[in-house]
Amino acid sequence: MATDQRRTAEKEAPDDPEDLLPEDSVLSLGEYLDMHAAVGNRTRYEILYRLVHAGEMSPTELADMMDIDDSTLHYHLNELLESGLVEKRQRTEREQGGLYTYYRATVFGEVTLTDGVDELIRGEQAFDEMYNSSSGE
Repeated sequence: MATDQRRTAEKEAPDDPEDLLPEDSVLSLGEYLDMHAAVGNRTRYEILYRLVHAGEMSPTELADMMDIDDSTLHYHLNELLESGLVEKRQRTEREQGGLYTYYRATVFGEVTLTDGVDELIRGEQAFDEMYNSSSGE
């Protein structure tokens, strides 16, 4: 049954994947692929996961939560920034001197995580539950 659905979807799919993009798309296919490649790294996935689920965080908070050294964290944050999955902002804290940097997931970061990798994981869980419940009868 899944094969029939796949064949139907393939008939409706354009010959060139670039044609999947809306005419007024703000991103190119290459930029979308770069986003998926960026989140394909375990460390970057975990950073994005934490930013999506915990909200805006400072590099110190991320480093502490992940038990990761500062230079490695900043390397991966820069990769996420360049791909458009994360954005940073700086602000001055009241009662404290200096400028502080915070990172948060962009809309693209949230969608890439929740409708991408997380959805694949949920799909596997659903398949496992379906398979295990049918084999127990």
